[in-house]
Amino acid sequence: MSMFSWKLHGDGKTIAPGRAVAPDERLSWGRTVGLGIQHVVAMFGATFVFPIIMGLNPQLAVMMSGVGTIIFLLIVKGKVPSYVGTSAAFVGGVTAVTAQGGTPAEVTGAIMVSGVILALVGTFIHYIGSAALMKVLPPVVTGGVVMLIGFNLAPVVANTYWPQDQWIAVIVMVFIVFVSVWVRGFLGRIAVFLGLVLGYVLSWIFDQVFGQITSFSATAGEVTTHFRVDFSGVAAAPWIGFPPMTDTAAGVVGVHLPVFNAAAIVVMLPGIIALVAENAGHVKAVEEMTGAPLDKYMGRAVIGDGVATVVATSVGGSPTTTYAENIGVMAATRVYSTAAYWVAALVAILFGLSPKFGALISAVPGGVLGGITVVLYGMIGMLGAKIWIENRVNFANPLNIVPVSAGLIIAIGDVSLNFSEDFVLSGIALGTISMLVMYHVARRLAPADMLSDSDGGAGGAGLSVGREGHQGRVVDDAESDRGRRGQESSE
Repeated sequence: MSMFSWKLHGDGKTIAPGRAVAPDERLSWGRTVGLGIQHVVAMFGATFVFPIIMGLNPQLAVMMSGVGTIIFLLIVKGKVPSYVGTSAAFVGGVTAVTAQGGTPAEVTGAIMVSGVILALVGTFIHYIGSAALMKVLPPVVTGGVVMLIGFNLAPVVANTYWPQDQWIAVIVMVFIVFVSVWVRGFLGRIAVFLGLVLGYVLSWIFDQVFGQITSFSATAGEVTTHFRVDFSGVAAAPWIGFPPMTDTAAGVVGVHLPVFNAAAIVVMLPGIIALVAENAGHVKAVEEMTGAPLDKYMGRAVIGDGVATVVATSVGGSPTTTYAENIGVMAATRVYSTAAYWVAALVAILFGLSPKFGALISAVPGGVLGGITVVLYGMIGMLGAKIWIENRVNFANPLNIVPVSAGLIIAIGDVSLNFSEDFVLSGIALGTISMLVMYHVARRLAPADMLSDSDGGAGGAGLSVGREGHQGRVVDDAESDRGRRGQESSE
């Protein structure tokens, strides 16, 4: 059956208690369109915040997320319902490249190479199996790399975003934290987006009440007196049109061809490890929700993400990854139909064809980004700890704790190793390489009793990501749904 031939679920209007809409089913087209728009809202906050942080064009990122989602669905043959949005895995690498004078074209070129390698890793997983990959990237290393990518970004918050408007940053940070914890359901899952809207509105109100602010300006690179919100670019932008072309003289970053720089490529490579872990976790979460065996599609999912990243960055867009936010929408609605994701992809492409929308996003005040990034960067880092916990990594064993500890400090402290004037390894790249190499060398030299105790009971059978916390609730909801279905069938 064609992947575009969705069966109508029941009467197309309602879902019976304990039932769910399968990936190859759909509700009525009106309801499917509504669900597709809901998926766009869910991915929206992170998909346009991260490009701004990386110095790339958010309008282009949103449009290419739609294109990337279509590519992903085609490669997985419609078996893994997922949305592909902007990835945070390369934010730390982009920050390091930019700090060393790298251009947006060099950034997208380096990420594009990572996308090619990610697709090759996916091909390896597809034909060889995930067990072989686990030997190279065990949970202790994978978790460590994800953690150092997030925590390496702390100075960016402290030195770039927070000083632009500390009080707006504090308000946005507190709002996001409490909405995430106190507000249940869909609104809780889009706390970052709601925080951005609140911060935007508050910044405009502060401008009207208190006037201009004297603080660090990221645009000027120094302390200036300026308004928090500048709508001049929004007023000048047309309603309909393609994302802008990059104009270096005017300070506009838009559509551009990638440029390949060896040093920048090396800095970006650790992001691949994070994406492999993220995609594997999302496939397992979807598998447990739908009850369909998806292990054989895990390699395809990684390939799909890699190809989507290559296509997006080939025109100057942002890296991509599958989104947990949209997995949450499926858990809340019990609709796993890929038809809704096709609708979401097309809606995102339409959003990307509005320059006024892109200008509005680009005008987000720095203080708002300060409040958002202090939460998001920390969450990226804590995902590494989540991987350790879910895979029961034993840190009483020196084989696990010593190499990882060294790599973490190298990355967080941005330690450098100078090979020559033209080639320097530092921060994330050096921390990842140190962690990976030292772990495997130490493992070869470790005594037998240390090796047998290194997995902490996990046995290295497979990477677990997302069992606890948000995705854990997703899985638990799915399991209870399947239990009710089984009970009904037995009756």
